[in-house]
Amino acid sequence: MESILKQYTKAQIDRAKNIRALIFDVDGVLTDGKITYTEGGDEIKSFNVKDGQIIRHLRLNNFVVGAITGRSSKIVARRCAELKLDFVYQGTETKKAKLSEIRQKYGLKDDEIAYIGDDIIDLSLIKEVGLGMAPIDALEYVKAEADLVIEKRGGDGVVREAADFILAAQGKLDSILNSYY
Repeated sequence: MESILKQYTKAQIDRAKNIRALIFDVDGVLTDGKITYTEGGDEIKSFNVKDGQIIRHLRLNNFVVGAITGRSSKIVARRCAELKLDFVYQGTETKKAKLSEIRQKYGLKDDEIAYIGDDIIDLSLIKEVGLGMAPIDALEYVKAEADLVIEKRGGDGVVREAADFILAAQGKLDSILNSYY
């Protein structure tokens, strides 16, 4: 879909063409990063359904899709199970070690992996993968290291925008869209 690709550079499009895996942080990417506690001690987070819709299409197109997050939460486990992610690692202080496991398990090279993160814990992955991305409301020094800054804010469809871009760069988005006409 050419109209989507107009806003990206040739270098960004070329990087996206190689991607076989999309990995992302949760808080600040799938969610807005806010954590609300009820008086009963329950945790509340909001997720964007648009992210879930495109994750299904990534999986149908043989992408590896998963999450690595520094926090642990039953809500995150539930949402990731609903999304049928290939993996979810919670409570991860060293995300780089998990990236090594993922590369080995799925036979991936760095240039075949895209990662979306918004905070200091994500810096090493953003720099190491083939396409490092950050939402528009990520910390400035995180955005400075990213190959691409997503125009959406965390929780507002960041994964959707990134996936639409990757699928368009690979010439797969049009067939997905056409299947709905």
